[in-house]
Amino acid sequence: MTTAPAPAPEQTAEPKNALDRFFEITRRGSTIGTEIRGGLVTFVTMAYIVILNPIILSTPDVAGDTLPGPAVAAATALTAGVMTVLFGVITRLPFAFAAGLGINAFVAFTVVGSVTWAEAMALVMINGIVIVLLAATGLRKMIFDAVPVQLKLAITVGIGLFIAFIGFVNAGFVTATGNASPPVDLGIGGSVASVPTLLFVITLLLGGVLIALRVKGAILIALVGGTVIGALINLIWKVEGLGFDFSGGIVSLPDLSLIGAVDFSFDLGKVSFVALVMFVFTLVFSNFFDAMGTMTGLAKEADLADAKGDFPRIKSALVVEGVGAIVGGGTSSSSATVFVESGAGIGEGARTGFATVITGGLFLLAMFFTPLTSLVPGAIAGAALVLVGAMMLSQIKNIDFSDFRVLLPVFLTVTVMPMTYSIANGIGAGFVSWIVVNALSGRARTIHPLLWIVGVGFVLFFARGPIEAAFGVA
Repeated sequence: MTTAPAPAPEQTAEPKNALDRFFEITRRGSTIGTEIRGGLVTFVTMAYIVILNPIILSTPDVAGDTLPGPAVAAATALTAGVMTVLFGVITRLPFAFAAGLGINAFVAFTVVGSVTWAEAMALVMINGIVIVLLAATGLRKMIFDAVPVQLKLAITVGIGLFIAFIGFVNAGFVTATGNASPPVDLGIGGSVASVPTLLFVITLLLGGVLIALRVKGAILIALVGGTVIGALINLIWKVEGLGFDFSGGIVSLPDLSLIGAVDFSFDLGKVSFVALVMFVFTLVFSNFFDAMGTMTGLAKEADLADAKGDFPRIKSALVVEGVGAIVGGGTSSSSATVFVESGAGIGEGARTGFATVITGGLFLLAMFFTPLTSLVPGAIAGAALVLVGAMMLSQIKNIDFSDFRVLLPVFLTVTVMPMTYSIANGIGAGFVSWIVVNALSGRARTIHPLLWIVGVGFVLFFARGPIEAAFGVA
């Protein structure tokens, strides 16, 4: 009785066409419709990067020059589209790419204080080449395997809180006070009084109810519902901060003038070689561990990772991620890396690279329809991020907290990520504390040799400020 029905499900689960077979859609328990929906949701939650990245990269460089905003927006969309499609086709994983927020901020607020924008993007490309070499030689995977499973789970949980925090901030639900204490507050003066924030709350609760009722497409329905409500409110009252402004038109030819605008001829008379090395070192560490942490968390959330945290085509994924840095530098949009907001599409049911291709295609279209990327207000997209963060938090149930040697590193990993707005910082805090606590409590033998090396690297990473100062780095 148990063996007779077995062939029937296999027959129905047999791929219906080449697309299904290539992306393993049916095999992973998904459908083409679900993948399209997931890819759309991921794009909606990520589209803000096309607007935000030019703002971040608007800082004047050492020569006083700035990058033109429209060109950065077009390059950001192009790079995100190309890398996302490439990643989806090669790895068949539901992870989308765009300019990494932590890296672009480091480039804009630190690197270009010593070099020009063209030279800064050359450093980003060098960082990508290093990442590709580490991945291609298998060293990146070896380091990945050396990480204890408890820390991998903690990374997933930490990313969930990080995603939620991004959503809270984007929605104005959490705001900076400008004071030493408390540094953040609820809404405006402790009150959720603005229309965008109220829309965030409505969308969040709507999505929560739909998810609790196990409604398919819950996140997408919540996003569309919140957007429609916002559009109606904006139509009647013209509320500031909601978007929906098409006065500049909705279609424009992309400005691709920044492609190839890189300069490897660094002027060592203006910036020291040590400074350049430290810049690359910081970029590599941020890129390496941000991406590793993000992939681990997303793979777990998509049920694609095994007990050790490995997921399908992991080596290819790590190589392509490094290529994203090279392409991002080459287009002056900063390093393109796996985006944590991909969790929104995964939460919607995306399980394959077909969803990723859909997201990438929408980014390519966004080059021509840049104003439409702001159709969904940031506050409403933020609600989707909080919902996904809540779902990722469920991984915490698989961690045994009875041993403080596990509890402290996990706690630091989970809390440092959102509190410092950096996945790499959270991973570093977890790694260093894991090594110290376990080594000094009689478990030094359980620590993988590579983890020791990475731990030392993170110590240097955290101490880079004093190190740069000691070598006279600006």
